[in-house]
Amino acid sequence: MAAGSSAQQKILSGLNDKAQIKAKVYDQSLEIFNQLKEILGEISNDLNEMLETTNDRRIRLEYRDRGKFEAELKFADDVLIFSMHTDIFQFDRDHAVWKNPYAKEGPYNTYCGVISVYNFLSDSLKFNRVEDLGYLVARMFVNKDKFFFVEGKRQSRQKISNFGKIVLCREELMNFVESAMLYTLSFDLLVPPFDLVKVASVEQINAKIESAKMRTGKRMGYKYNSDDVLNNE
Repeated sequence: MAAGSSAQQKILSGLNDKAQIKAKVYDQSLEIFNQLKEILGEISNDLNEMLETTNDRRIRLEYRDRGKFEAELKFADDVLIFSMHTDIFQFDRDHAVWKNPYAKEGPYNTYCGVISVYNFLSDSLKFNRVEDLGYLVARMFVNKDKFFFVEGKRQSRQKISNFGKIVLCREELMNFVESAMLYTLSFDLLVPPFDLVKVASVEQINAKIESAKMRTGKRMGYKYNSDDVLNNE
């Protein structure tokens, strides 16, 4: 009975410690995400003021709060969806984060919330083309102490090697957004390979006639990978 009681105490201790850490990570992540929403609204307003010389609303920015865990920034033909995952994650043992000294200091340092950024064509959302493809542009990992790192396209400012050295601040969030926007503007829609689109079903054609629902994606038919994820080390 004594051994069983001891085991139960260890289980309770583990559950309490881990649950509290995860709750703290969640709170920190949500605070950061709300700050990120404010920055998105400010960027939209500031850039629109600089675009006042044009009356073409198609190139103006539009920010939209999509709920507690999502936000949207539309500019030109693109939309960036910022999404906070409601769960807290740990990294697999092969992840590069384990080379970081801070990650090895404590068992809970690497529990992180995740904020992801996806790029969609604005027409994909406008016409509700549910088969269209979106692409992960970047994702930010935030821990209990607001230490962070970023993985993604052109996201070279905050590398895994600096995890545990810099607390996430407004300047870093601004850079996170601006880097995602700059990459998106350079990430063009490519004509899909001929063989990929040479056959279409009646359903597809009817859907296209009704509301332009032919499946579209910036790299549909081409390989899309992490070729310029610059901060894995």
